[in-house]
Amino acid sequence: MIGNVTALWRYPASSMAGERLDEVAIGPRGVEGDRLFGIVDAKTGDIARPDGRDPRWPKVAQISARLTFSGGLEIATPDSPWLSAPGMEADDLASDFLGFRVSIRPLTGEHSVATAGPLADARYVKAPVHLITTASLKQLKALHPEGNPDQRRFRPNIVIDMAEVEGRFPETEWIGRRLTIGEIELSIAEPCRRCGFTIQAQIGIDYDPNILRQLVRHNDHNIGVYCTVDRPGRLLQDDEMRLI
Repeated sequence: MIGNVTALWRYPASSMAGERLDEVAIGPRGVEGDRLFGIVDAKTGDIARPDGRDPRWPKVAQISARLTFSGGLEIATPDSPWLSAPGMEADDLASDFLGFRVSIRPLTGEHSVATAGPLADARYVKAPVHLITTASLKQLKALHPEGNPDQRRFRPNIVIDMAEVEGRFPETEWIGRRLTIGEIELSIAEPCRRCGFTIQAQIGIDYDPNILRQLVRHNDHNIGVYCTVDRPGRLLQDDEMRLI
């Protein structure tokens, strides 16, 4: 055993803050309910780009998203109640918060939510499951002691608690390997190359450009890995992880 699950995350709306869960279902295309919706510029239809290149978008990570028991989307800003989305009221809330007109829409793809309205095109598509280890987060903290490498900066689906490996980001060395976590089996496809999204302020997390600078200098922009699903199943808090 290398480690065990210490956190599970789902992001119902791309670029918005996600929801931490005790249990997730993982299918061939990743965590069920993950990235079903996007937020776009209402005039152009361009999806959010919160990496800092467009100064309108970084605050989008401070909008929270969750799924209801019945599978509907709800969003909230730091000072608002939860509102059902998509819909005019939710669009007004997000637009007022960001300072320009936006629209929340289902993302295109096989799991697109049934709607009569327009869809949003995902900005990029990666392998379906994103995994990160506490060992890598501790290594980043050692390189940047005054910083806060909170796992939420990196938007993982699975966080594995494991012993620190001095001077290394261990999962980056597992590319091409397979692993089991509880009843699921994953193949580690590629490292997760980071962009300016990691440095943006989120709820309870300050803006910090040195987070990305350390990853550029010491791990070729990377932290965490993307995985494909070889055996679907349910994943629980504390499930054990083993490399095959």
